[in-house]
Amino acid sequence: MPPEAWNILRLLKWTTAYFASHHVEQPRAAAEILLAHTLGVGRVDLYIQYDRPVEPRELAVFKELIQRRLQREPVAYIVGEKGFWSLDLKVTPDVLIPRPETEVLVEAALSIMPPTTTPKPFEVLDLGTGSGAIVVALAKERPGHRFYAVDNSPKALAVAQNNARRYGLDTAIGFLLGSWFDAVGDRRRCFDLIVSNPPYISSPDLEKLPLEISRYEPRGALDGGPDGLDAIRLIIEKAAAHMSPGGWLLFEIGCDQRASVETLMAASTSYAGVAVIKDHSGLDRVVLARSKGESTFDRAQSSMLLKSWCKEEMRWL
Repeated sequence: MPPEAWNILRLLKWTTAYFASHHVEQPRAAAEILLAHTLGVGRVDLYIQYDRPVEPRELAVFKELIQRRLQREPVAYIVGEKGFWSLDLKVTPDVLIPRPETEVLVEAALSIMPPTTTPKPFEVLDLGTGSGAIVVALAKERPGHRFYAVDNSPKALAVAQNNARRYGLDTAIGFLLGSWFDAVGDRRRCFDLIVSNPPYISSPDLEKLPLEISRYEPRGALDGGPDGLDAIRLIIEKAAAHMSPGGWLLFEIGCDQRASVETLMAASTSYAGVAVIKDHSGLDRVVLARSKGESTFDRAQSSMLLKSWCKEEMRWL
């Protein structure tokens, strides 16, 4: 980096061009986030204080961050935070970085969950919680309901607990260490809603991912086995036994997995209906299914609910 005196605006322009020349994705955004983090200000303050001089010690710190990004370390891991829903979440290399596509799952879950706890609170289970993005967003939007978050990584669970604590939700969510449904033991037929963003990348495709993902994000949160469906198969097979009659199951899938997942759902005898919800890019993203049995929502109500926000009828199996 040239040794001349720098102010914020000049440094932003130089860094953006430097990132672009090295094929770093979203070079302007990366420059803004890293510089704001270095200076301890918000991104908007960079433009309010555009002519503020940047001190040599700040430049030294910023240069280190630039080098880390050039090695394709994700911005979220460098600054230790990622925005999701209405939250600023702590993230570490122990957890998957929350993606905007997963907000579609949150939207779907909130459409299902009643805004009040009358006649009874919903029992909600988040499988493979990672950073806690899904469960913390739901608990924040639907206070009073009962939430449980499962992960098999103690370090990931600690990150999720920290995020819950940050929003005063640490006592609203029960955190359980264990592998998928093993963590809930013999709690059967009790969850009104089960949500998950499971690993769904096929093992052969992992090394084809961008370096930001393949080199830095936790493999256990990505690797879905030979065809990407190992965790999804397990969820489809075992979820219904832990769901209340007429309960809901929502999980994220890869955009090319719809046909395979629908085949798995159709082969199961545990579910009454299924729909696939597209993300904001128009790609298949979230599977929604209902367990068999009576509930407070009948089929007509369920289909109307889905059609109102995902433009797709629930297909009854």
